[in-house]
This record gives sequence, C-alpha cells and structure tokens, in this order.
Amino acid sequence: MSLNPAIPPTAAEATGRRLARLSGAFVLLALAALWIADIHLYRPDPWQELGRIGLGLVTPYWPDIPELALAALQTVAFALLAVAISAVLGLGLAVYFHWRVIRVLAAAIRSVHEIFWGLLLMQVWGLSATTGLLAILIPFTGIFTRVFADILSQQSPQVTDSLGRAPRLSLYAYGRIAQAWPALISYTRYRFECALRSSAILGFIGLPTLGFHLDTAFRQGDYSEAAAVLWVFLIMIGTVRFWLVPGRFWLVRGRIPRWLTLAFWLGVSVWALPASPAVSGNMLWRFISEDIWPRALLNGDLNKALSWYADVFSTDVWPALWQTLAITQVALVLTGVLTLLYYPLASKTLSGRWSAAGRFHLLLLRSVPELMLAYVFMLLFGPSALPAILALALHNGGLIAFLLANLSEQDKRVTTPDQPTGLMRVLYADIPARFPAFLALLFYRWEVMLRESAMMGVLGIATLGFYVDSAFEEIRFDKAFFLILMAALLNIGVDSLSRRLSRRAGLTAPQMG
Repeated sequence: MSLNPAIPPTAAEATGRRLARLSGAFVLLALAALWIADIHLYRPDPWQELGRIGLGLVTPYWPDIPELALAALQTVAFALLAVAISAVLGLGLAVYFHWRVIRVLAAAIRSVHEIFWGLLLMQVWGLSATTGLLAILIPFTGIFTRVFADILSQQSPQVTDSLGRAPRLSLYAYGRIAQAWPALISYTRYRFECALRSSAILGFIGLPTLGFHLDTAFRQGDYSEAAAVLWVFLIMIGTVRFWLVPGRFWLVRGRIPRWLTLAFWLGVSVWALPASPAVSGNMLWRFISEDIWPRALLNGDLNKALSWYADVFSTDVWPALWQTLAITQVALVLTGVLTLLYYPLASKTLSGRWSAAGRFHLLLLRSVPELMLAYVFMLLFGPSALPAILALALHNGGLIAFLLANLSEQDKRVTTPDQPTGLMRVLYADIPARFPAFLALLFYRWEVMLRESAMMGVLGIATLGFYVDSAFEEIRFDKAFFLILMAALLNIGVDSLSRRLSRRAGLTAPQMG
C-alpha cells in the first residue's frame, strides 16, 4: 500500500478506499437511525418465554396430521403455480425490457410486497385461491422480468448476429434464451424457494397455508404445535431438490423425465387449491374505479382531494416512512456484520469439516421467512423495531453468507506457503477478496429488506404496513391504496439508489440462484 502522498495510489488501492468510504457512510447512517427507530425491550425478562419456545422446538406435536399435510400441500400449490406462470410472463416481458413502459411496469409491481397485494386482492376475491396466486404472481412477474432481462443482456451477441434480421422474439428464443437457459432455470429454482416463503406468510392474513397454523399456534401459546409447523416448513425448503424435479425416485427403477415430474406437481397443485368464489366484473370495476380513490377526487374537487392526501401523508406516511427507513438501515448494517461472521464458518475452504454445521445453521436462517422470525422475537421483546431488525438481519445475513461461502469454496487461486492460515487468512486474505461481492449483495438485498420492513407493520410494528393494515381494518380502501403507493415509490427510489451506487463502485452481484 502506498504511504507516500507523492506516489499516486494504484487502482486496487483506490477501489479499496472507495469501498471503505461507502461502507463507513452506511455504518454512520445506521448509527444515526438508532435514534429514530422505535427500539424498546417491553419484556424485562424474556428468558422464561424463550425457554418455553425452546422446549416446543424439541417437542413438536400436531394433533391432526392430515390437516397439516393439506396446509403444506396448499403452500406448495400457491408457490409452484405462481412461479410457473410468473416465470413465463417474466421471460416474455424480458425480451422487450428495452421498452420504457415494460421497465416501469416491472418496477411498479415488484415494489409492492406480497402481503400488501394479498390485503388488496382480498377485498375483491376474499380468502381464495385467486387472492393467493395473484398476490405472489404479480410481484414475482416484475422480479422475473428484471432479473431475466439482466441475464439475457449478459449473453454473447454472436449467436443472435448469425441469425440475421429475424424478428426479435425469434432472435431471443434461438439465441440469447438458449444460451442463458441454465442460468434461467437456476434462478427460477431459487425464486420457487422464495415463493414457498411468500406462500407461507400469506397465512398470516388468513389464507390456508402453513403460516395460518403457525400464527394460530403462536397466538394460543402452543409452541409444540408451532414447532411442528415450523419443522415441516424447514424440511420442505431444505429438500426441494429431492421432491420437486429429482429425476429419480427410490420407488421407480431408472430415471423419470423432469418435465413429467414437474407436470405431476402442477396437476397436484391445481387440485389442492382452495375454492375461489365467482366475482362479477361490476364488483371488480367498482373497487378499481371508486373504492380506492378518495371521495373528493371522485367528485372532481381537486383542492379537497390534495388536502386529504396531504393530511394522510403528514399523519401516517411521514412517521411510518422514517421508521421503515431507520429499521432498514440498522438491519442492513447488522446484516453485513453477521454475514462476515457467518460465511467463514460455512466455507469448507476456511472451516474444513466443521463447515457442515455452519451450512446447516445458514439453511435454517435463510429458510425461515423474516415475518416468522419477527413474530418469535416480538413474543420475546414486545412490538418494537427490535424484532424487525433482528429478523431482517438474521435472515438476510444467512442468505448472503451462504452465497459468499459458495464463492469462497469456488476460489481456485493457487495458495503459497507464505499465505496466512486460520483467522489471519479469513481477515487478511478471504474477506478482502469477497468484499466487492459482499457489498454488491448487500445493495441487492437493500430494496428487498425495505419491502420486508414495511410489511412488518402487520405484526404491530410502526412501519408503513401497520398503517396499511389499520386502513383495511377500518375499510378505508382509499387510504390503504395511497399508503401502498407510497411504499411502492419508496422501494423504487431505494432500488434506483442502490443500483446507482453499485455502478459507481463497480460492483457486480453474483447470481442468487
């Protein structure tokens, strides 16, 4: 490293200083956010409750096995059908991602959390299969569109150039999509795991998935039943590759085509979905054209409508906005700290045979949805910002640490006898090598964590979701829609900022699949 000010720094030194300044700025923002976030310990002694939860975890029990099996099957059904449809739609839209209207549409629909979509759609379709499917399908279509467009843009243009002046859809189908197919399938598999988590947490608003039974058991203080639901969900997530499209079954000799296995699960999913009531077009149109808009706007009184929006913004949006941002910022930095602590323990290169225990720990953290973790922490510490921060940091720390551990194991650089070992290798060799990818993944998850922070309000934490949920309970659809719109705009702004910072720092995140 150049210590003489007369000698200009190398490119690597300049990059290191830039990343250090960027990291330091986010740490300072997190420290400032601690003064804003509503962090309190409402329970002076949570250890008794923690002991009951721990006992429940090791003594899982469910009295009605068929009921639990049906809830697990419906959780899979919502997730699989939603991903199957949204992946196809996203791939089709990704081909035309160069159109501004497609980019804006994808950003808008993916910026609203599945819980908010569910609360909105429930007002028309109730607690039905249509609500569950659309609540996952709509935002996932936006996510697939964006990520698939990024993957396709990274493919070599030589194949498409050789096809001449064919239609754009043909150029992509026989050129870029064919090249990117393994990456597209890998990301779709990852999104299915995300959809399982989304499907489960939709149970917290009443849909018949595993989250509904988990919420009920926790509210009744029956932690053994809650543990049974949680263990079923963890096993489901951890064994996806063995039961979704394994290609080989122990009951059948030889291999089964993957498409046939997938078709089987799609058929089972359609059968397992709950009933959906018939909804008249007039009811849907009334909800879209009247219910979600303030009466003054419908009457043409623009001044009164603007006054109404300003009042809601000052009383609900503004305080919730600061809480949501503060929780996200503190959780983001804590996620970074936990990631750097976790990932060496899960890397076989760094931890040897002990990495299996580290990987199992990360599997637990990244498999449990943030809302479930926050629910448990809320029982221990009360409904403040603390449960949300801990849940977000643990889940995202587990996810990013898993990806960094994979990168560490894939590093094929030749080792030399003079390189440090043990803790010194982690601190002075591996972490510096992973740091750009680490920051890129943090920026990638920043917008996701903001969506999750806003959603935490359905548990009673004073984020945007709290005011959205309250507005729906008061049958104030106009107010709820405005709050959801503000949450969406906030997510779009943070997503744009994170991408801009990533580009300026020269960061590229590895694929999440």
